Formats: sequence, C-alpha cells, structure tokens
Amino acid sequence: NTIEFTGALHATVIKQVRLKNPSKKPLIYNAILRGKDADDFSLPKGNTVTIAPKKQASMNVEFTIRFLRPAEALLLLTSHGIDAATLTFSLKSEVKHIEPAGAIKCKSPCYEL
Repeated sequence: NTIEFTGALHATVIKQVRLKNPSKKPLIYNAILRGKDADDFSLPKGNTVTIAPKKQASMNVEFTIRFLRPAEALLLLTSHGIDAATLTFSLKSEVKHIEPAGAIKCKSPCYEL
C-alpha cells in the first residue's frame, strides 16, 4: 500500500493510517520509519498504537514538504504479543504547486556599454 503526501512546497501534510483488529485480543503495533527520507516523516502521536479487540484505531503520519524532489520512506508496523502480520506502507511525496513567499520589485538597466 502507498500513502501519498501531496501539497504545496513547505506545507505540512498529515495522513491517517486506519488499523483494524479482528481478533479477540488487543493488538499493539510499534511503528518504525525507514528509508532515505525517513527523517522527513514523523509520527506526532508516538510510535505505538494499541487496538482493542474487534475495534479499529488510527495512526497519524506527518510530512513537511521541504524539497521539489519526491521523498520516499517506509512505515513498518510490527506487532507485540500475539502473532499479527507485519504491515508495510510506502510513503511518497509530490509537490503539486509552489506558492511564492513574496514579491520584490527592482529597477535595473537592461544593458550598459
């Protein structure tokens, strides 16, 4: 699964990963961010999520678009306690537009001998 972070340059984008627990025991997942741009992504609510039996929970992933080039990382969710599947999500960014920070007016001759 791929989670795409799209927006303006320097914008902060938050995405939610919704996790379901179909079992009769609580699930505890530990999140790890890996990859060349993993430091640009963050988990503002912490890297651990507990899901009650037969319930669902969500985990926020935050990214601030700092560069024009696409950023890529992996979100790995590993379980503690009972044997649950390890979940992997691909995180990718894309700059959709650039908003100017300001405008500067200047006057200069086009050509001088």
